[in-house]
Amino acid sequence: MNTPLLELLPQLLELLAFGAGSVGLSVAGLYVERVALATVESGHVKLGAWLAFVGAMAFYFAYLMSTDKFQPKLAAVRQRLAD
Repeated sequence: MNTPLLELLPQLLELLAFGAGSVGLSVAGLYVERVALATVESGHVKLGAWLAFVGAMAFYFAYLMSTDKFQPKLAAVRQRLAD
């Protein structure tokens, strides 16, 4: 392996972790929102509203991880590769 690629490996692993975390939180949010909808349809409105809030928070954290962590790290890796 080349030394520059070996030096870039930790940043690539970090980029992979942020990307996987963002996708994982989005999938979890989607699942919780589906459960919330089924809960509301079964007549438990308060519990369904709470689950909808939890699902929305999962989407929010996925968005934050994508915009605050993933995109700057991707820009740094692209810059490093361009050098």
